Amino acid sequence: MVPHTFWKGYLKLSLVTCPVAMTPAVSESEKVRFHTLNRATGHRVASRYVDAETGEPVDDDAEVKGYQSGEDAYVILEDEELASVALESTRTIDIGMFVPRESVDWIWYDTPHYLVPDDPVGEEAFSVIREAMAATGTVGVSRLMLYRRERAVMLEPRDRGIVLWTLRYGEEVRDPANYFGGIERGTSDQQLVSMVSRLIEARTAPWDAKMVGDPVQDRLREMIAAKRKGRRPPKPKSEPERPTNVVSIMDALRRSLADSKRPRRG
Repeated sequence: MVPHTFWKGYLKLSLVTCPVAMTPAVSESEKVRFHTLNRATGHRVASRYVDAETGEPVDDDAEVKGYQSGEDAYVILEDEELASVALESTRTIDIGMFVPRESVDWIWYDTPHYLVPDDPVGEEAFSVIREAMAATGTVGVSRLMLYRRERAVMLEPRDRGIVLWTLRYGEEVRDPANYFGGIERGTSDQQLVSMVSRLIEARTAPWDAKMVGDPVQDRLREMIAAKRKGRRPPKPKSEPERPTNVVSIMDALRRSLADSKRPRRG
């Protein structure tokens, strides 16, 4: 079933404009979800905002955003004031620049969306923009209001459509030098590197979406199905024991290579 479109607007490059529609490329609709219940009554528990000092419930129209400026001091901002700081990017993806595809590191990627033409008349303009990016090995960079915030977005040509990625904000990405800088650059033993390379080759297979399945969700569904039928749920799997014996890297790799040559079950 094709997901419902959650955003419609325009893709713009200079004087070229075409209507487009966007849908999130990922979904959590199949995820097992739980409600919080009152064990005594079996009724659902409702959550509400309450005043931290008086304990009284706060009505929706009395809620307001506040920025803490000191101890017990807040700067209150009304909804219209928050809306006024947004740029004019609510319904138009105006591609202002292009960068080489490989220059955008994966760590900046946030959430992917599928972007498609929303009008047969504008389909040609959409296709021309997409194919030109593919031919030049570039991606478009723009800004767009999504999820109540203005975000930098990247447009990547993919098949007959475009994948629009929201990008992380600059202050969100930590400098890797702060974490990797202390790791020594010593030269690795080439014999060990060769053995690990053989182990990698033995475990290399074509990509399959089943490789990133969620076994926890599968076990939850089995447990729920069993309890609905009045059966005892399957026993939880015990955690594997942590290895206590310390062996040399060479010995561990030799054993791993020997195991990789044995036929796998299942």
